[in-house]
Amino acid sequence: MKMIGIALVIAALILTLSYCALPTARPPVQPVSSIQDFGEAKKLADKLFKDHRLTFYCGCSYDKKHRVDPTECGYTPRKNVQRGERIEWEHIVPAHAFGASLRCWREAICQRDGKSYKGRKCCEEKDPLFRSMEGDLHNLAPAVGELNADRSDRIYGMVAGEERAYGACDFEVDFQRDVVEPRPEIRGDIARTYFYFEKTYQLPIQESQRALFESWAKEDPVDEWERERNRRIKAIQGNGNPFVEAADKP
Repeated sequence: MKMIGIALVIAALILTLSYCALPTARPPVQPVSSIQDFGEAKKLADKLFKDHRLTFYCGCSYDKKHRVDPTECGYTPRKNVQRGERIEWEHIVPAHAFGASLRCWREAICQRDGKSYKGRKCCEEKDPLFRSMEGDLHNLAPAVGELNADRSDRIYGMVAGEERAYGACDFEVDFQRDVVEPRPEIRGDIARTYFYFEKTYQLPIQESQRALFESWAKEDPVDEWERERNRRIKAIQGNGNPFVEAADKP
């Protein structure tokens, strides 16, 4: 009987430890700002960049009508001349990356004119969390339209050969491997944006990408414009990027 009692105590301890070791459920991710949608975010981004009209990937200047001036940055179109003439608002973390896990992206739960559909348009209609991520100003940057199209949802990485398909613009795309290499001056900005999305929206980063982003964040530390941009965004949408703000702490 004594042995049975000891066995029961041990079993109870094992069950208790097993229960304690279970991961606690994460609370649902919530929208972080009152920005209604991507359309509103683009209008706010225009104001945000009104005195810093330089494209993200090439550093080209552009005017208030979004027309790109390639003369100083040396950009020449690879293929799409029309989209190369104007800026578009680039999602540094692409919509596919933060939308693909959502039901509205995967399942045809939306309907229009008797037809069911899914994907980005459906998520824009149905999911407030998606609208928050799509309109998050921390993730938006002005980019030459052609580069926005060529980047698409390709991952960031290193491209061998440094072939310049866009004139003097330091932007390489490996269309076979679906990898984009940005210029060194913005690599830290990209890394800190991904870290922000991971922390704010629980969007996981692949370990291979994490190592790359950690390296980029060290090689390209926070500069004054990144600080100022963060301050402006915080005033507009109510939250800052802690990975930018950490640079100001002793």
